[in-house]
Parts: sequence; C-alpha cells; structure tokens
Amino acid sequence: MNDTQLLRYARHIQLADIDILGQERILASHVLIVGAGGLGSPAALYLAASGVGHLTLIDDDVVELSNLQRQIIHTTDSLGLTKVASAQAQLQSINPDVGVNARAQRADADTLNPLLPHISVVLDCSDNFETRQMINRLCVQHRVPLVSGAAIRFEGQISVFDSRDDDSPCYACLFPPESNFNNEPCATLGVFAPLVGIIGAMQAAEALKIIVQMKQPLVGQLLTLDARLMEWQRLSLQRNPYCPVCQAQTSF
Repeated sequence: MNDTQLLRYARHIQLADIDILGQERILASHVLIVGAGGLGSPAALYLAASGVGHLTLIDDDVVELSNLQRQIIHTTDSLGLTKVASAQAQLQSINPDVGVNARAQRADADTLNPLLPHISVVLDCSDNFETRQMINRLCVQHRVPLVSGAAIRFEGQISVFDSRDDDSPCYACLFPPESNFNNEPCATLGVFAPLVGIIGAMQAAEALKIIVQMKQPLVGQLLTLDARLMEWQRLSLQRNPYCPVCQAQTSF
C-alpha cells in the first residue's frame, strides 16, 4: 500500500482482526454484485469505500423515480441511466482506485460462468426466486462464497452459503428449487426504505469478513429482521442430505 492508501484505510488497519494483511486482501479482492437496487446500493458503497479492488455489477434495469426512495446509490440526475452506469459513477467518485465493471445485462449462466472463477465472493442482491436459485447453483459449482440478502415490506433476511465448507448448506437447502415460492415484487408489496440499507450493509460486512478471513461469518445461520419491532431472530441451518444442488455437486 502507498501512503495515500494507508491513510484512507487507517481505521481498518487499526482493527486487529483486519490490520495491514487484511486490508491488502481487500485491495486484491474481486466482488460480484448481482443487482444494483435497494440491497446492491449500500453493499456496493461500503465495499468501494472499504477498498475492494474490483467490483463487478450486473443489472439490466434503468433508474426510475420510484427507485430513489431506497436505492441510495442513485440520484435524481441518474433518471433514465442504466443502474450499473449510475452506480459506477458514484462508486468511482467515492474511491477512484476501485475498478468497477458495469454490466447492463440480465444475470444468467452464460454471463456468470466465465466470471466466477475470478471472483472472491458473490452478493446476491437480486429480487426474484429464479435468479437466486441460478446464482446459488453456479456458486456451488464454482465453490465461490455467496452472501444472500432479501427484503420486502418490513421483513429482511441474510445468510452466507460457502460451498468451500463441506458442512455449509446452500440456498437450495433452505429454499428448495421446486418450492411454490410467492415472488411478489416490492412494486406491489412495498418496502421500508431503511430496511434495504440495513440488510445491504450487512451483506457488505459479511463479504469483507470472508475476504479478510475473519472468523464466524453467517455460514449455517439465517438472520431475520422484523423492522417494525427491530427484532432479530437467528436460525441454525443444516445441509440437506437430499439437496438437488449441493449434494449433486459433491457426489462427483
């Protein structure tokens, strides 16, 4: 690190659990964020500010007025821009040393497969069940840690799925792909603005803990938040021995 970086990241370096070695790992990391909306906004902002070396953002949407109530990376001047272009400008204004790869396209297997071998950790900030299942399946296949967050109305949740750990469940262990999942968007159900900030910031925190190799990420745990009461619940997750995703992968 040069003198400017030592000053910029001084508050991280002062933490015994991070120190210079941990900050160097952050600088050398490459994080993939799928979704540049409510969850992806705070996650990307904190990761860029923390010095993640490379951020790849994937989202095929454009900034609309209704997004600005909660998607804090975008501004009124961003209306009509792709979300990834809007986010890229904000992130590089916060930390010009961070390389931002903005991909204005839908996340699919053809897009993610070439990327994942080079990724340190994936943040699932998407908003639909099918995309979440696809991201999980590919993260298991490539053995890349996955930080999954979700928020709707006043309820949020976050967990970490790390296929490098033989005891870690995957997203499909918790939500089987064949589930009859009611995937109603916040456009019809609504979402409390600060809730996505809380969950998205926690996704960034879990990603940094994984990169730094800090102990006790949320592997095998699901945190849920009722933002009306500000009450958290912690649930233990077990790997499903019949999971069609992670068990099928380890059987080869």
